[in-house]
Amino acid sequence: MICVLQNDNNSDFLLSMMKNPLKLLVLTVATQETDGFRRFLKSARNFNYTVKVLGRGQKWSGGDYMSAPGGGQKVRLLKEALQETKSEDQVLLFTDSYDAVFASGPKELLRKFQQAKHKVVFSSERLIWPDRHLEDKHPHVREGNRFLGSGGFMGYLSNIREMVSNWTGEDADSDQLFFTKIYVDPDKRKSINMTVDSRCRLFQNLHGALDDVVLKFEDGRVRARNVLYDTLPVLIHGNGPTKLQINYMGNYIPKSWTFETGCTVCQDDLRSLAALKDSEYPLVSIGIFIQQPTPFVSVFFERLLKLEYPKDRLKLFIYNQEPHHEPQVSSFLRDHGGLYQDVRSITDICRKDADCDYFFNLDIEVVLKNEKTLKILIEQNLPVVAPMITRAGRLWSNFWGAVSAEGYYARSEDYVDIVQGRRVGVWNVPYVSNVYLLKAHLLRSQLKDSAVFTSHSLDPDMAFCHSLRSAVRTIGTPPTPQEEGVFMFVTNMQTFGRILSTENYQSTHLHNDLWQIFENPVDWEERYIHQNYSRIMRDKLIETPCPDVYWFPVFSDVACNHLVEEMEHFGKWSGGGNTDTRIQGGYENVPTIDIHMNQINFEKEWQKFLVEYVAPITEKMYPGYYTKLAFVVRYRPDEQPSLRPHHDASTFTINIALNQLGQDYQGGGCRFLRYDCSIQAPRKGWALMHPGRLTHYHEGLPTTAGTRYIAVSFVDP
Repeated sequence: MICVLQNDNNSDFLLSMMKNPLKLLVLTVATQETDGFRRFLKSARNFNYTVKVLGRGQKWSGGDYMSAPGGGQKVRLLKEALQETKSEDQVLLFTDSYDAVFASGPKELLRKFQQAKHKVVFSSERLIWPDRHLEDKHPHVREGNRFLGSGGFMGYLSNIREMVSNWTGEDADSDQLFFTKIYVDPDKRKSINMTVDSRCRLFQNLHGALDDVVLKFEDGRVRARNVLYDTLPVLIHGNGPTKLQINYMGNYIPKSWTFETGCTVCQDDLRSLAALKDSEYPLVSIGIFIQQPTPFVSVFFERLLKLEYPKDRLKLFIYNQEPHHEPQVSSFLRDHGGLYQDVRSITDICRKDADCDYFFNLDIEVVLKNEKTLKILIEQNLPVVAPMITRAGRLWSNFWGAVSAEGYYARSEDYVDIVQGRRVGVWNVPYVSNVYLLKAHLLRSQLKDSAVFTSHSLDPDMAFCHSLRSAVRTIGTPPTPQEEGVFMFVTNMQTFGRILSTENYQSTHLHNDLWQIFENPVDWEERYIHQNYSRIMRDKLIETPCPDVYWFPVFSDVACNHLVEEMEHFGKWSGGGNTDTRIQGGYENVPTIDIHMNQINFEKEWQKFLVEYVAPITEKMYPGYYTKLAFVVRYRPDEQPSLRPHHDASTFTINIALNQLGQDYQGGGCRFLRYDCSIQAPRKGWALMHPGRLTHYHEGLPTTAGTRYIAVSFVDP
């Protein structure tokens, strides 16, 4: 119902309304409650606007005027609403709402309306549409835009009623053309007393003006500033093809995010899971996609098991296109598949399963470090939301802040600040990938077409996001006015993880992850470096079991196992004789049964390991040295159980125990003859560092059972 206000003088009435802005009535047409409509209402509530919605729940029959004229249904609904209102001095604002936000309140809007000195004020546009033949009939203005925009106008009820009284068009006819023809008719323009907001003081249409509009941060709020006319418009409208730009601005305007407050809306409309029993949790289908050879797949499944969510409320779909990873997938399903409510191999599980509440897309290259990720995303209560993940040391992430006209990547002004954490919040973005949560009802409505992931020119992720951006409420029906699609969000409110690089990943070895120290150094370290390595200096973990012999943890158990298994898989152990064509000169004075790192093409990776993890320790004892030779030695009672006393051909030597005394072998160890000091229980993964020449004459003690492995590096200036 439209409230009735009585006043004999429009000017006096306007002044009175400025003192009581709640009496301004905003009218908008919204046949569906879209994400954009809810954003509009939130901005209106922020400034205490009174909003009346027309056409709610009705079928939209106003055409698709993103590509062709339409919108006549809005005029019809407005005309019908005005016929129900008897007050002649009511001030109305009629605006689109799916792609509009308020940047300021009624008091400023009414003041600027009064200063326009007309009874009806339309928004203005730089571009004429839909009939360019009417260009010359538009009155000239002293400064600014000449052309009328129908997406927003305000005026007195009596004048607006007169303006729409002659509407007899169809719902699919053009509202813009209807109002334009009135405006370009001098007699009608004068009778109604109408004008356009040429300098964008009240309204800012973004189409044709993107270069003119910037965000202005001031005193805990955000405005859109038109730098061409130096104005601060009250209502911002993403008309035409500027939906993504209004989404970007809506991340800030009016005070969704400011430098003073940070994100002010990130805790709005949350869905709490705290009080739920495990059996009451939403049912989530997790789609795991393996589409190329990827490192650390076993670690991915280990993290999946640690995800904090009732497993009997999870269904798994694993889509594996890479035969190389079939053993890891099979192993996971064999050992843990029974923990989950269901495991399937079809692609439309949520479309056919009405009980499915969410679909969680998870690409195999995603490293989810935050075990609460799924709960956090569900509690955000958004249609599509992704946890922000980045590639270590780079600006690459799983979202785009903007897209080009062709649908490809474009960098938004705030992208770097979001990726680097200088701006923290929940952001409306045009593209997410790799990991995201989707409300499953979307797959049964707007996205029920199985072709949403396909395009002749875009990859699947880009095609899917394009489908989201262009999705309509009901498939097969025309979009509602200014249909903005389904909003996508990315959150960087918490740290979630990272994404692996799959570049240069080779699958020719047994344990290919060992070779990832260059491409994915953080993940390599987590997998292969001892958990106590970071405590070596802080907690003084370096031990000295013998004079000038240093002992410290460096390799994880997994690293030791993988290196041993890789060598045995290669299998080309030396014969243990003095003749050795692998080394310069071809003669080995103290031979061992070994495989050199360069034989398995691991020499560069081993050198990188020494530089990153051993050098910081050794340079405190032996600064300025480099590795000359590296190899893995194997000791067996029936092969080569020990090594005679000798000096190493190095300034100092590093050897790392690769397996466990008692569990894998008996005996073994190292004895330094000069000091009569033995290390007979080497710890798996620990490095033993000692001088090679002169002072530390030493021998390898006999291995009496099993097989002992050590990795050896000779280091010289």
